Amino acid sequence: MTSILIRGCTAVRSTGRVQTNVLIDAGRIVSMDAPADAPADRIIEAEGLHLLPGLIDDHVHFRDPGLTHKEDLRTGSRACALGGVTSFLEMPNTIPNTTTQAILEEKLALAAQKSLVNYGFYIAATPHNLEELKHAHRTPGIKIFVGSSTGDLLVDDQEDLEAIFRETTLGIAIHAEDETTVRENRDRIGHSTDVRDHSRVRDHAAAEICTKRLTELANRYEHHLQVMHISTRQELPYMDSPHVTAEVCIHHLLLNIEDYDRLGTFGQMNPSLKTKADNEALWEAVRDGTIDVIATDHAPHTIMEKAAPYPLSPSGMPGVQTLLPLLLQAVHEGRLTLEKMVELTSENPARIWGMHQKGQLEEGYDADLVLVDLEQTRTITREEQASKCGWTPWEGVQVTGWPTHTIVMGQIVMEHGVVNENAKGQEILYTRDLR
Repeated sequence: MTSILIRGCTAVRSTGRVQTNVLIDAGRIVSMDAPADAPADRIIEAEGLHLLPGLIDDHVHFRDPGLTHKEDLRTGSRACALGGVTSFLEMPNTIPNTTTQAILEEKLALAAQKSLVNYGFYIAATPHNLEELKHAHRTPGIKIFVGSSTGDLLVDDQEDLEAIFRETTLGIAIHAEDETTVRENRDRIGHSTDVRDHSRVRDHAAAEICTKRLTELANRYEHHLQVMHISTRQELPYMDSPHVTAEVCIHHLLLNIEDYDRLGTFGQMNPSLKTKADNEALWEAVRDGTIDVIATDHAPHTIMEKAAPYPLSPSGMPGVQTLLPLLLQAVHEGRLTLEKMVELTSENPARIWGMHQKGQLEEGYDADLVLVDLEQTRTITREEQASKCGWTPWEGVQVTGWPTHTIVMGQIVMEHGVVNENAKGQEILYTRDLR
């Protein structure tokens, strides 16, 4: 395996920055303070660039297997590489749903053949697979769809939920929208072809009621719960618990109901877009530590599918390739610091999900890294997107800050926009499985 010396970079941790030389060998960080003339097979001259731990997106839908006309593990991981995301955790609502250890291991084997970056897969809860959940391994945790889902993945019966919290040990990630509230809102609003009504069907109350219910279970059973894609200011007080962590997605930070005018059904999401006041509350929660993780909920659908009239249009949008540039723009604007960004996108997701040797710029850790140019100004275009869906809600947005190199387990997977198609990501290991 090739050794790499990254020379003259500014290394960024949540605790601060230092100008240094970083030596990588055998897929690991060998030295965070290497001599400038340290021998290496490859030297990257990085003066003026900032070195970050590679981003970990703990919330993606790569549609593989079963829905690969929208995305697959190859195209999704290619988008990751272009965007500085070195590891992803993928959701279980593929076809078949990831509800057993056997199906989970089939997905791991598929990713070993197709993924350019590191990978992991959640296992899904159903009302009937408690024994599978109790013995699941090689997975970060259990995903529960407490809000509307498809097939057998809706779990909103109280006894079923209590059994999962009581009898399993893996961390739990939830889609928090109250199913009863969503149905009542839909019945009250009636048939509508106005996509703005999506935010009235999946309203603030649906999110808050479900988040309150599930955080109460986490506290009662002292079981780790991550509330995924928080979208409302009303949910934030429930995050004040040692058993609860909080994730926000980039679109809930940057988009709101006013963006329906520009995006139409391409802005349709679950949970739905909310208000400017929610945007500001979520940003404040990012800065004050209430929010633990920023992710994407990358959920691509084709242009034809998204262009269907509401409510026939599906919910979801792509995001992994644009997450880092959008956050670097937020850094440029002073909305958050680069150190805080590293904490939220690398250090915290690795810690929360128990990823072995991930998420840190430390000697002995996996060499999953991204170099960024904080001064480079670019415009996001759909033509540059690797996602199979062929569009981005950020078309035409100008950003200052751009990834120049993505390194995965010591391999240069992306350099100045050129992807190494021969790269291989590796299965993410979890500390609990190594004991």
